[in-house]
Amino acid sequence: MMKSALVAALIGSAAAFAPAPEAKTSTALNGAFDNEIGAASAELGCWDPLGYVSDGNQERFDHLRGVELKHGRIAMLATWGYATTWSGARFPGCEDFPAGHESVLKMGAANLIPVLLTAGLLEITWKQKAGSFPGDFSATGFPVGFGPYARNEADMIDLRTRELNNGRAAQMGILGMMVHEQLDGKPFIFFDKFDIYTPFGN
Repeated sequence: MMKSALVAALIGSAAAFAPAPEAKTSTALNGAFDNEIGAASAELGCWDPLGYVSDGNQERFDHLRGVELKHGRIAMLATWGYATTWSGARFPGCEDFPAGHESVLKMGAANLIPVLLTAGLLEITWKQKAGSFPGDFSATGFPVGFGPYARNEADMIDLRTRELNNGRAAQMGILGMMVHEQLDGKPFIFFDKFDIYTPFGN
């Protein structure tokens, strides 16, 4: 059942990469957010095929962008953790835990509760800075931000764009790894030996 659900999710996510129709009659491309970071391209601008922000609602756009950033940040950590535990790295006392999705089913409540409490603590601790761009949690005492890497506005925009795009890639990456793990137990295809396809022989 889980394999079928993951395959269906992967197929559904692939629809996001379907070519856009040539006729630009939809109000999804109204130009309201074409100058925001993360635009699909100069031609598409803010690609919104389902019309979530076609009315130009800035508040709704900021909310959705904040959600996208949060999911991207979680996915980047998940991808890193997935690869790290699959390589054999473990915290003390967790040496017997399996890697991948199986660990969630076997770690038990005693080990899962601290993870959930930590996630909840971060959720209520990091706060959006009022009047700033979505995802700016510098309003909290915890040291977050660009540090010495953003020397000017251009650097800040560049770093924000990289984070957004890396988060998008990580969401697809962690989904792909979970799907492949359920299909054949091999989430990282580059660890396998590839056989050269020779339809006409050697």
